[in-house]
Amino acid sequence: MLFYPDYYCNKVTDITLELLEKNHIKGVLLDVDNTLIDYDRNLLEGAEEWVSKMKANNIRCMILSNSNKIDKITAVAEILKLPYIYFATKPWKRGFNKAKAELGLQEENIAVVGDQIFTDIIGANRSKMFSILVNPIAKKDIWITKCKRPLEEWIIKSYVKKQKKKEE
Repeated sequence: MLFYPDYYCNKVTDITLELLEKNHIKGVLLDVDNTLIDYDRNLLEGAEEWVSKMKANNIRCMILSNSNKIDKITAVAEILKLPYIYFATKPWKRGFNKAKAELGLQEENIAVVGDQIFTDIIGANRSKMFSILVNPIAKKDIWITKCKRPLEEWIIKSYVKKQKKKEE
C-alpha cells in the first residue's frame, strides 16, 4: 500500500546493517526535520556514529530534505559529512530521481528514511525505493506537518495492526 512503509522503527539509529543487507540496500536517503534534527536543530543522539558505521560498511548515505533552508541543511550535512539535496519536493519523484542518479544506484537498492508518511513514505513507495518510517524526534513541528500528524497516526495504527496479524 502506498501509505505503508516497508519497515517501521523508533529512530534512525535503530536501523541495522542486517536489515539493510537483508533487503539489498546499498544507499540510504535521510530526511532532516524531525528525523535527524528536532525543531530547535539539535542532532539526534548517535546520528554521527550511525552514519560513520554505514559508510564504513559501504552504505552510501545522502540527505534528501524538503526544506528550503539551505543553512540548516548544509549545517547537518557538514556535521555528518554527507552530500545533500534540499527543496526535494517530496513526495514528487524529482528529488528521489536526482538522489538515485547521484548515488549511482538502482531504486531497489535505496532506502528512504523519514518521519512523515505523506512526504517520505509515499515518495519512496512511488519511486520504488525501500521506505523506512521513523517516529518524529520531537512533538514540536511546523504547522503544516502538525495538521497531518493525526491522520498519519491513524495510518500507523492500521499498519501496526496489519503487521501483527501477519506475524500470527
